[in-house]
Amino acid sequence: LAGTYRTPEGVTSNVMEQLGKEWDGWAAHDDTYVTDGENVVVLARYTATNKATGKPIDVRVAHHFVVRGGLIVRFEQFVDTALVRDAMNH
Repeated sequence: LAGTYRTPEGVTSNVMEQLGKEWDGWAAHDDTYVTDGENVVVLARYTATNKATGKPIDVRVAHHFVVRGGLIVRFEQFVDTALVRDAMNH
C-alpha cells in the first residue's frame, strides 16, 4: 500500500479501501502528539486481524504530518512492516 497519494480520494481508494479488503477491525490508536511549528508527530499503534490468516497485529507506528493553514499538506507513515507481513503469511 506504500506510495505517493496526492488527494484524500487517492488515500481512500489506494489505502483505506484496500485495508478493508484484507483486514478485519483495522484501527489506529493514537497515544501521543508532538508538535513543532507546522510539524505534528503522532505516536500510535495499529490493531487488526488478517482475513486470510486469522493472525492479529498490534504494531507501533509514527505518523508525521505537515499542517499549513489548518490543512494537512503532507503525511508520512513509519511502521514495522515486517510484523504486518508476518501476520499476512500462512
